Amino acid sequence: MNLRLFDAHNHLQDERLAQCRAEFLRQLPETGLVNMVVNGTCEDDWPQVLMLAKDAPRVIPSFGYHPWRVKKRSANWQAVLAQYLDAVPSAVGEMGLDAWIKGHDLAEQREVFTWQLRLAAKRNLPASIHCLEAWDTLLEVLRSEPRPSCGFLLHSFGGPREMVEPLVDLGAYFSLPGYFAHARKTSQREAFKCVPRDRLLIETDAPSQALPEDRVECRLPDSADGRPVNHPANLGAAYRFAAELLEIELESLMQQVENNFNRIFGELMQGLPKTDIAN
Repeated sequence: MNLRLFDAHNHLQDERLAQCRAEFLRQLPETGLVNMVVNGTCEDDWPQVLMLAKDAPRVIPSFGYHPWRVKKRSANWQAVLAQYLDAVPSAVGEMGLDAWIKGHDLAEQREVFTWQLRLAAKRNLPASIHCLEAWDTLLEVLRSEPRPSCGFLLHSFGGPREMVEPLVDLGAYFSLPGYFAHARKTSQREAFKCVPRDRLLIETDAPSQALPEDRVECRLPDSADGRPVNHPANLGAAYRFAAELLEIELESLMQQVENNFNRIFGELMQGLPKTDIAN
């Protein structure tokens, strides 16, 4: 089967992937990966994301302030973010809300998130959104603020299944990680069964969110803290998990995800160099 895979969310710039990054990029023609969205999380890693976007034609860069990083933002972070968005065709994110992290300030997160969402809407750029344990607040912001007409992505969507429909009405896409194959992720799997097929995307979130050991196809040594490091080449394994979960043939899933990816990120892809994977 001719694989055509699209990773809606990863962090290829992360230092945990330094050991495999160059080889992974060299081997892309053999993996079937057509495009991937590489997400910056703060001013510190935006330069690495920009460099990857300029050097690797399959990279769609995304620049944003992750809710875990907002306390470290500079006084002129908004101007800096605008400069990166001006540099190359790019999305906005990873941004969002997180009430799970210890010591969080949801009001501060909301202020930073809202500003970025307004910027994405003004420029009509796809937005990649992170949310943990702040779903009511997220829904309130999305309903009250302008949103990009091209749509926004809820990366590794872990909200309740009852929230899928109202989020769809607001323009949401939902990306499923292979990480949700873990047995404990029952509620997340059930929620994805409610996601309309035309709003489904697949992601690795590499180097985070490793798959269950029996599904890992490309292995890396654990990080210094003992946590598994997810190789971005496990995207195919994430697709195979999604096909099982949704009871759909892999070939049909690939076509559906490609159509969805093109719908939300297509305008940005037009500004990228052509890949050498045949259409």
